[in-house]
Amino acid sequence: MMIIHIGNNSQEIVSTNYFDTEHAAKGLFYVSTNAGCVRLLVPEIMEAAITDMKTAKYVIMSRGPWPAQNRDDGVEILFEDFSDTPYAIFIGVEQIDMLPDGEGEWGFAIWTEEGKQFECPLKYRHVKKIPCLKGWEDNKDL
Repeated sequence: MMIIHIGNNSQEIVSTNYFDTEHAAKGLFYVSTNAGCVRLLVPEIMEAAITDMKTAKYVIMSRGPWPAQNRDDGVEILFEDFSDTPYAIFIGVEQIDMLPDGEGEWGFAIWTEEGKQFECPLKYRHVKKIPCLKGWEDNKDL
C-alpha cells in the first residue's frame, strides 16, 4: 500500500502523490486537514460531483458510528445548500489523515490534481450515528 504524502503551505496543498495512488484510481476521496482547513481531495473520476458540491453555502462534517457499514467510526460530509436533498458523501476514517481537533468552525476546500476548486466554511460535530443528514440548526439530540 502506497503512503499518501501531502506537502503544505499553511492551508494550501503544494504537493501530493494522492492523485497517483490506487485509491484515487478507484475513485476514493481523501481528506487532509492542516492549519484550520479541511481539504477534500477529489480524484479525476469523481470530478463531475464537484458541480453539486459547489452549491454549498457551508459544509457540515459529522463524525460518529456508521452501523449500516458495520463501522465504529465514519464521517459524513454534507454540502449544505439549504435544499431538500443536499449532496453528501460518506467515508471511513482511514481516508482521512487527521480529523479536526475540536467541534466548531473550520475552513474547507476542494482540491483536484489541477489545484483548489472551491472554498467555504466547514462546521464539525460528533453525532450518535451516520448517516445523520441533518442541518446545523438541528444540532440538538444528534
